Amino acid sequence: MSEEILINVTPMETRVAVVENGVVQELFLERTAKRGLVGSIYKGKVARVLPGMQAAFVDIGLERAAFLHARDIVQADRSDDPASGEAPGTPSISELVAEGQPIVVQITKDMIGTKGARLTTHLSIPSRYLVYMPNTEHIGVSQRIEDPAERERLRSIMDRITGERDDIPKKGFILRTAAEGADEASLRRDVDYLCRLWRSISERIFKSNPVTLIHRDLPLALRTLRDEIRPGVEKVRIDSRENHGKMLEFVREYIPDIEPLIEHYPGERPIFDLYSVEQEIQKALARQVQLKSGGHIIIDQTEAMATIDVNTGAFVGHRNLEETIFKTNLEATQAIARQLRLRNLGGIIIIDFIDMEDSEHKRQVLRIFEKALERDHAKTKITQVSELGLVEMTRKRTRESLARVLCEECPTCSGRGIVKTPDTICYEIFREILRQYRAYEAEGFLVIASQAVVDRLLDEESANVSDLELFIRKTIRFQVEALYSQEQFDVVLM
Repeated sequence: MSEEILINVTPMETRVAVVENGVVQELFLERTAKRGLVGSIYKGKVARVLPGMQAAFVDIGLERAAFLHARDIVQADRSDDPASGEAPGTPSISELVAEGQPIVVQITKDMIGTKGARLTTHLSIPSRYLVYMPNTEHIGVSQRIEDPAERERLRSIMDRITGERDDIPKKGFILRTAAEGADEASLRRDVDYLCRLWRSISERIFKSNPVTLIHRDLPLALRTLRDEIRPGVEKVRIDSRENHGKMLEFVREYIPDIEPLIEHYPGERPIFDLYSVEQEIQKALARQVQLKSGGHIIIDQTEAMATIDVNTGAFVGHRNLEETIFKTNLEATQAIARQLRLRNLGGIIIIDFIDMEDSEHKRQVLRIFEKALERDHAKTKITQVSELGLVEMTRKRTRESLARVLCEECPTCSGRGIVKTPDTICYEIFREILRQYRAYEAEGFLVIASQAVVDRLLDEESANVSDLELFIRKTIRFQVEALYSQEQFDVVLM
């Protein structure tokens, strides 16, 4: 598996593409004016306490108050370990916070759609190999590190390092997947960095007033070096000389072993054009994704979930219908796994595979789909194929999907994805004329509408227009407004 990371930097935005075997698999985008906030630490103020929801809204200075659930609040009377997944007897939110109370929080999920940011008081500060958790005493190891001997080796190194440190109030660390194979010197370097950073954050917390940004995570280019460099990454190419220098400074201090991977791309041709990334971005915004066999998948995204429908399309197979369905579903598993990463779809996802009669085929499709998801670094959970051929799954989402970042709701259809036909608008115009005829005195009516609607009124609907004029005994005139969408019209009294 050959893997490269491409970084395109402009003053307005930074874009990162992860390319595996020449195919774009993931895209990250950060705009200078609207940087993501996940990982940022704030000293906020509790704005409202909602006992019925076991939650509070916290003012941290954003346009919408952020959401904090009771289970995401560190309790002073016990040592919380969010990594354990346990929530023994969460007290009432009213016992944990009060309105107007200052509180130190960290954003775990950006504002998505109409929802405010999601918060926690379980602070976590990442480095290359570690995550420091200043409110716990637990040393954990990423579940992706499966070798028991390696897990034990890493844990014993961290026990030794933290046992020597007296400058950290609590010694909670999680060893990240990247720590697999790391030596003691590298882990010590990370611990030193995190201790220095935490001392700086602690001082700012102590000195700052509520509703203040205390700490912000690294910009996307540097965050990519920290989080996305894995075994198998052969090259990191960036097209900005200035940012290439900053990246080299960063890795020389914190991650010296990856310095040989970083390369400046000086070419005249845009770096994203070399790997057809721009084309892939356009395809990732389309509703339909073609499969090589001739089948296709349809992806629809709503506020609450995403739905994916698999269709055979032009693929007719070579032997029988069951073989056609099975092969289309198998091909779709790879395409769906890639599209989830590429589009950054999250939350609840419903996949409608084509119905299969053979139970062995169902098992194979599910197994191959699970295998395809293994390269996805977002946490996923999938169910068995239901009787209706549906697979329900969840994918952890911490930021907006690609479509939500790059696009906005269509002003013509208001997000429906469909518009009324010209004949539907014609009949709405007839009803509006009758309504105004009965309500007001007028010499006649002027209809202002789009070209397509006026053309239909003067052609296919001309007989109905004539009948309406006879009925109301008024003149009806028409005027084209080029700026009107197909659904827009006005009926003006004359």
